[in-house]
Amino acid sequence: MNTLYRGDAAVRRLAAHEWPLYRALRLRALADAPDAFGSTLAEEETRSDADWAWRLNLGAASNRDLPLVAQLAGEPVGLAWAKVDAADPARVNLFQVWIAPQARGHGLAGALLDAALAWARGTGARAMQLGVVCGNDAARRLYERAGFRDIGEPEPQRPGSSRMEQIMRLEL
Repeated sequence: MNTLYRGDAAVRRLAAHEWPLYRALRLRALADAPDAFGSTLAEEETRSDADWAWRLNLGAASNRDLPLVAQLAGEPVGLAWAKVDAADPARVNLFQVWIAPQARGHGLAGALLDAALAWARGTGARAMQLGVVCGNDAARRLYERAGFRDIGEPEPQRPGSSRMEQIMRLEL
């Protein structure tokens, strides 16, 4: 994947050696929006450096994963991760979409989504799927503008959670 530019905003694939950057962004995302993700800050903080390095190395080297970083004026301010579904290679799942509060409103979430969609199409996938927390209206509007539609009824975000998540899907 080539770097995608929009003005002073850029989206690119994370390289394996950038695991400290990935870790920092992921932990910032979980601290900023603890109810937006399936994982928790407490869970992710327990990971060792070796775990973070392994995770990004695996994703960066794989043709089944696309770890992305969003930058504004050269500063890393967001991330997303697209992954070919293990059970259904015709589907790509999108996870971990987040933009730092100071960088919102610059089109970076849309740029991350566009990059993930272009990559998914390049893999031959026929659909992209994601979960959006009920009540996260900004994220929902982003996905609806791109053509994503609800699948089924909302489900608990994680075991034991009262927060609900809506699965959305886009046919490619």
